[in-house]
Amino acid sequence: MSIALVILAAGKGTRMNSDLPKVLHPIGQAPMLAHAMQSGAALEPARTVIVAGHGADAVARAVAEIDEDAQVVIQEEQLGTAHAVDQARAALAGFEGDVVVLYGDTPFVSPETLERMIEARKANDLVILGFHAADPARYGRLVMAGDRLERIVEFKEATDEERAISFCNSGLLACDAATLFDLIAAVGNDNAAGEYYLTDVVELAAARGLAVTAVACDESETLGVNSRADLAAAEAVFQAQARGELLEIGITLTAPETVFLAFDTVIGRDTVIEPNVVFGLGVTVESGATLRAFSHLEGCHVSRGAIVGPYARLRPGAELGEDSHVGNFVEIKNAYIGEGAKANHLTYIGDASVGAGTNIGAGTITCNYDGVMKHHTEIGRNAFIGSNTMLVAPVTIGDGALTASGSVITRDVEPGALALARAEQVNKPGRARKLFDMLKARKAKRDQETE
Repeated sequence: MSIALVILAAGKGTRMNSDLPKVLHPIGQAPMLAHAMQSGAALEPARTVIVAGHGADAVARAVAEIDEDAQVVIQEEQLGTAHAVDQARAALAGFEGDVVVLYGDTPFVSPETLERMIEARKANDLVILGFHAADPARYGRLVMAGDRLERIVEFKEATDEERAISFCNSGLLACDAATLFDLIAAVGNDNAAGEYYLTDVVELAAARGLAVTAVACDESETLGVNSRADLAAAEAVFQAQARGELLEIGITLTAPETVFLAFDTVIGRDTVIEPNVVFGLGVTVESGATLRAFSHLEGCHVSRGAIVGPYARLRPGAELGEDSHVGNFVEIKNAYIGEGAKANHLTYIGDASVGAGTNIGAGTITCNYDGVMKHHTEIGRNAFIGSNTMLVAPVTIGDGALTASGSVITRDVEPGALALARAEQVNKPGRARKLFDMLKARKAKRDQETE
């Protein structure tokens, strides 16, 4: 049976107090919408439809980056959740299969839970996702008769007996497409808000004799984000889960609560991560690497046995070869550091390639930007770049070459050559003492004039 995802992402999120659409606020440095889309993608949907409204252009751009095949439809007026799902009707015209409705601001529903909903759909016409709430007061209650879901009752309309129910509605559902849109067509807006509620399809389905049930998940999966406080709580949940998964697969975190991971971080077993390491998007670390304290990584690849930090920064395009070392206060951007190469301190390497076994001395800078364009620096194998060398790109340093400390290298250096590019040192005996005496006299005169 084919599956289509309909993900509701039209809300403004007034309580977020933000110009950014609510579903684009990041969790693990990726829009929370990306989390919902990733969970749904595990079902291998034939179609994915995102219902956008507030900030639709920004939402559409984000969707295109996450899944270029996903379709965005617009809910011009926010008239309720049933009305929102109905905006996908034209996009799913002719679709024969199940529709799974997700919410872009409910990022933690697991693929396993969605798969259980689809399994339940085989024996039921409509499946609702519920959860047992520790504090159910504000949630709609799922009124069950055995395995059959009779109706959803909102708290303000519930009897005392119904309020005692702890099985609550998450808002997610699965249903055959034709049946779902037929039910939605019958939903009215005779309520205080004048909106069309998706929850009404349950009672409509039961009245038609359709089989309706509910599948339960852990309450943590249904965490919705409606405020900055909710966003902070969601980030904490994401980080705790991500850290736990790393520990489970054989990664050492010496202070787990200080390590911050991204939505797509991939790390191999036996990697050691010291305190206060932060991961941006697009980081892959192979097995057996060491990431030392206070390092920041984004858009980079770290190979087996490499050592990063402490206090290192790997920017997008950085790739570290096996057993390479990038030490304290070293920044790498769009550059390859070869196997066993070392840049141990106080260095910037950008738009460059460093050969295997090469040593980069402290204070080295690849001068890659001329104010208009970026230029490449090529450093060969087993070269030695002396401390405080400026490599003015484009420039090539050959295999086994050496640059003298303090050099400004503007021309290619052939393999095995020594390059010296600094002014000749001149010592003037006694001049330091005279200079200091002159400066001290000048300072004393200035201090006297200001008294």
